Amino acid sequence: MKKLSVLFVAAMMSIFLAACSMEPGFPYGKKDEQDKTKSSDELSVGLSISTLNNPFFVTLADAAKEQAKVNNLKITVADAQDDASKQASDVENLIQKGVDLIIINPVDSASVTSAVESANAKNIPVITVDRVSEGGEVVAHIASDNAAGGALAGEYLMTLIEEGTEVAMLEGVAGSSAARDRGEGFLSVVDGKVKLVASQTANFNRTEGLTVMENILQGNPNVKAVFAQNDEMALGALEAITAARKDVIVIGFDATDDAVAKVQAGEMAATVAQQPSLIGEKAIEAAIKVLAGESVEENIPVDLELITK
Repeated sequence: MKKLSVLFVAAMMSIFLAACSMEPGFPYGKKDEQDKTKSSDELSVGLSISTLNNPFFVTLADAAKEQAKVNNLKITVADAQDDASKQASDVENLIQKGVDLIIINPVDSASVTSAVESANAKNIPVITVDRVSEGGEVVAHIASDNAAGGALAGEYLMTLIEEGTEVAMLEGVAGSSAARDRGEGFLSVVDGKVKLVASQTANFNRTEGLTVMENILQGNPNVKAVFAQNDEMALGALEAITAARKDVIVIGFDATDDAVAKVQAGEMAATVAQQPSLIGEKAIEAAIKVLAGESVEENIPVDLELITK
């Protein structure tokens, strides 16, 4: 009987300890016990950025690094170089490094799903910025409303041209939510009002924007306006237009320094400002809250603004 009593007490203590271990912990409520004792300056985040060959994402990453520094938060930045496979590998490396949270700016919204799920499997919270992940669990998404931005560009274009005008669109990376949403927003305004003679991808890249626009001008000599889904493509398109000595309205997206300068000089009609520095700052602010066990909004918006001369 005495032996049974000892076994009963031991069993009850095991149940009690197990119940305690199931309570939410710091950070994120799921990490190992050793993480719960980490101080703020021992916590670390990983930032997987789609490309650092684009001023917009350089600004975003720099703002995130500065905000992390201010808050004594370690940050590791990985450049996916616009390669979805490399981004998956980068995220795996961040997981192996033992980061406490991962911020991802997806190259491709569908392909990034496996990377998000890998982080989920290790109970590492994920935040996405600018572009969504189509799968996996994400605690917060921080971005401007890309569809609204595309519509803003379309609305402004319609004040500059007549209905029936020949228009072209340069698309971003196929499969990215930013490209899809900006395109849909733009078309929601201009569809049926303009003659869309070309809509081709230039992968958010200036050099490709130049080449694609050259081809569009050759095949459609009467095109009068182009909406580029980011400023890098817009600037490339502008080079092609200038070289061809054409008078074509150019509207971009992102409000990079180079593009804003072209707008102020009257060479570009407009660009949609998306405030990448604010996106980077908000990502770190959200990360800090998540790591402290606080709740955050699933979608954190960043205001847009149309920049014209």
